[in-house]
Amino acid sequence: MTVAIPLTTDAFTPQAHRLIEAVRELVEISQGTITVEPELPVRDEPVPNGPEVRLLTASRQVLLDGEPLPLTRLEFDLLLFLAERPRRVFTRGQLLAGVWGYEHTGERTVDVHVRRLRLKLGNCHPVITTVYGVGYRLSDDARVVISAQE
Repeated sequence: MTVAIPLTTDAFTPQAHRLIEAVRELVEISQGTITVEPELPVRDEPVPNGPEVRLLTASRQVLLDGEPLPLTRLEFDLLLFLAERPRRVFTRGQLLAGVWGYEHTGERTVDVHVRRLRLKLGNCHPVITTVYGVGYRLSDDARVVISAQE
C-alpha cells in the first residue's frame, strides 16, 4: 500500500513530523518500509490566451476584455455553470438539469444557447468547446474569471 502525503513547503510542520513518525511506527510493526521523497515539481500550466471573460456574480454582469457584454439570464447561467467546473465535460442532459433545472425540454435547446453565447463571445478564441458525441466543456484556453463583486 502506498500513502502519499503532499507537503507544500520544504520545512515540515510539527504535525507533519508526528504524522510521519506515526506512519513509520505502523509500517515498521508490519515490517514494511517508509521513505520521504521530495514532491515532484509542478508542471507549468499553459497560459490561457484570448480575451478575458469576467463574470461578476453579484450583479450578474459579464465583461469581455473590460467591456460589458449583454447576456440573457440563461446564457449567463450556462457560462457560469461551465466556468465553475473547468475541465469537465457535460452532456446536454446534464446541462439542462444543472442550468435550466429540468430535463424534459429538447436537448437542442442547449445547442442553441451555446451557439448564441459563442457568437456573443467571439469565435477567435472559443470559450466553450464541443466534445463530439458527448457534450460541451469550458475550453482550456479560455480566460474566464469569476468575481463575487467588483
